[in-house]
Amino acid sequence: MKPNEGKGSSLTLEKFFKLRESGTTVSTEIMAGLTTFFTMAYIIAVNPSILSQTGMEWGAVFLATIIASIIGTLIMGLVANVPYAQAPGMGLNAFFTYTVCFGLGFTWQQALSMVFICGLINILITVTKLRKYIIKAIPKSLQNAIGGGIGVFVAYIGLLNVGIISFDSGVPAIATLNQPVFWLFLIGLVLTIVLLVCNVKGAILIGIVVTAIIGIPMGVTATGDTISFTEACAALPTTFGAIFTAQGLPSLFTDMAKLPLVLITIFAFSISDTFDTIGTFIGTGRRAGIFSEEDEKAMDTSSGFKSKMDKALFADATATSIGAIFGTSNTTTFVESASGIGAGGRTGLTSVVVAICFAISAFLATFVSAVPMAATAPALVVVGVMMTSAFKEIDWADFSEAVPAFFAGLFMALCYSISYGIAFGFISYCIVRMCKKEAGKIHPIIWVASILFILNFVLLAVI
Repeated sequence: MKPNEGKGSSLTLEKFFKLRESGTTVSTEIMAGLTTFFTMAYIIAVNPSILSQTGMEWGAVFLATIIASIIGTLIMGLVANVPYAQAPGMGLNAFFTYTVCFGLGFTWQQALSMVFICGLINILITVTKLRKYIIKAIPKSLQNAIGGGIGVFVAYIGLLNVGIISFDSGVPAIATLNQPVFWLFLIGLVLTIVLLVCNVKGAILIGIVVTAIIGIPMGVTATGDTISFTEACAALPTTFGAIFTAQGLPSLFTDMAKLPLVLITIFAFSISDTFDTIGTFIGTGRRAGIFSEEDEKAMDTSSGFKSKMDKALFADATATSIGAIFGTSNTTTFVESASGIGAGGRTGLTSVVVAICFAISAFLATFVSAVPMAATAPALVVVGVMMTSAFKEIDWADFSEAVPAFFAGLFMALCYSISYGIAFGFISYCIVRMCKKEAGKIHPIIWVASILFILNFVLLAVI
């Protein structure tokens, strides 16, 4: 390649993604994309291991996970120009398997069909601007609480991924540090912290790679069980388009007695997906300046999908339905995108890099799966530390502001769900304002969302 060709490519990327305007560079975006990918690459193996318990082919889900992640992330990067990656969400895949299929008795084809409908609903509420009205309705104190809470949640994910927190005694406790995985995690954590304190560029990614290499002689970094790309391709037809067969969408509406349960389940999928995404955007985008005040104003004044937030919400909504067609649970904006943002990612180029990595991983699954969670967990912990800085914007001396913020931030980690944290934050906010006789200051959307959350909890308890 001639020198001018490389320069021309950089200028093209600069122009398309507006790198200089966003205060970033090609190298920074690439580093951020790699960082995001490695912190969320576990989903490639974890998602099929969970969904395959329903009877779905492991290889089909494996490939569907990658395809859905590629398409969703590319839409996010090329259309919205924001550094977010999409993949089948943790928590939502567990709800799919253990609650919808095992608990409620739906087949996996029916569950996929409900995910597809959930995606269509999310597209509808995005087109009608309901999603962004929800964002605008959230008080600043709760927005900061969501950002800090996501930080706690991300760090908690990292700790749980390596099992360093034990529940053997019935209460959370530090596990006995007698396993190589624990020591590798601690080595990686110390290494990453040192690199960050010393302002080493690409510290998070370097920490992941070096930790994974250190894990080889320790026996932690090893080739995981997987299947070949050819075998996965052969299995994909078993899930691709399954929602359009007789066992899919049509079967949902043949039994009228079961229809209320179907609607309740779709609602549960939709509300969890929506607020997980909103929480991630608010918690990471606001702090990093990805969604500026000007962009938020553009949401209200512009028509169509002209603002970044408009486009990002639409990208997230479409990804869910696309993923269901291929054969996976809700595809959503990954909170692990915070790791790439923490590494400096500010534009859609970060997302494009993540999508390319997902595409490559389809052929190099053996090597990707070899990176242990002990190597990625330290990255999640340090990113969590970075994000908790949002808590400082909250007036903790004002008890009426502190209570909703506390519950919003705390329950994200305790319930292992961004949406549940938002739910408790909203509900407590309404209670506090009513106690202060300030019910009139509560935005109607907050009222409606709180009632829906309460209804969701009641229905889940009943069914």
